Amino acid sequence: MLIYIFKRVLYAIPIALSVTVVSFILVYLAPGDPLNAIAPADAPAEVIQALKSAYGLDRPVPVQYGMWLLRAVQGDLGTSIASGRAVAGEVMSAVGNTLLLAGFAAFAGVLAGCILGALAGYHRGTWMDRAATVVSVIGVSIPHYWLGLVLTIVFSIWLGWFPAMGAGPDGSGAWLWDLAHLRYLVLPALTLSVIPMGIITRTVRALVADMLEQEFVVALRAKGLSGRAVFRHIAKNTAPTVLAVAGLQIGYLMGGSILVETVFAWPGTGYLLNTAIFQRDIPLLQGTLLVLCMFFVVLNLVVDILQPLIDPRMGRG
Repeated sequence: MLIYIFKRVLYAIPIALSVTVVSFILVYLAPGDPLNAIAPADAPAEVIQALKSAYGLDRPVPVQYGMWLLRAVQGDLGTSIASGRAVAGEVMSAVGNTLLLAGFAAFAGVLAGCILGALAGYHRGTWMDRAATVVSVIGVSIPHYWLGLVLTIVFSIWLGWFPAMGAGPDGSGAWLWDLAHLRYLVLPALTLSVIPMGIITRTVRALVADMLEQEFVVALRAKGLSGRAVFRHIAKNTAPTVLAVAGLQIGYLMGGSILVETVFAWPGTGYLLNTAIFQRDIPLLQGTLLVLCMFFVVLNLVVDILQPLIDPRMGRG
């Protein structure tokens, strides 16, 4: 088991280094000059050169990458060109809000997907199976931003049940665990949970339907085990695959929430990315991309380590 974990950690190191390269280089492929955010179009050449020197943009790209990586390892992601604030502080504040949103969305999506998938798998060919299939197809097909707009129109404008934008009644973005703030979380979390719900439903349905035809399930039923005991065996055998798929979906929720956070003005990493892209704020864009990608790498590593704990056969393999 320890050897398995050690190998997974070793595999994650080159992936993490590749992520830093992609996060740094990708933003340079976009057109435009990042200094336009702070310097007017008619700024003198001396001012432009001074700004480039201050932000290290006058050096070769490999040198810029090396300096950026060295600072990033120490927790310094640079300074935002547009706001002049530390990128690390802005990103960490946004990551906390996105983790909160993604956590609620993942819990709702995975829970609903497991329930619908198990019901569909146990009742193949019935109306339950067909209904769960329709729900899962709609879930993976419907655009995030469109669903967010529809939910806002229905539940915020027409019914007035939930707020349409922001993360709190005071507009500051600081989160408090009370009913007033939880109301701001309902619509964006529901919007984000639809796609993982659909994917988990289809995955669990296929796994349960396959398990019910396995010989060991037939043997367990022949021995007189109760339906609950048989279900525990099926759940244990399907858990590693479901965990892997759920881990990927949580990672996608962290990185794919840019449209949803923009629709609901939720102050998370997606909203921050959108702002950085439009302002051509390279340090903020690089820092946000790096943190999101590293979260995805760490999440996959954690899933890889948890899988053999559920099914020891994977660790022995």
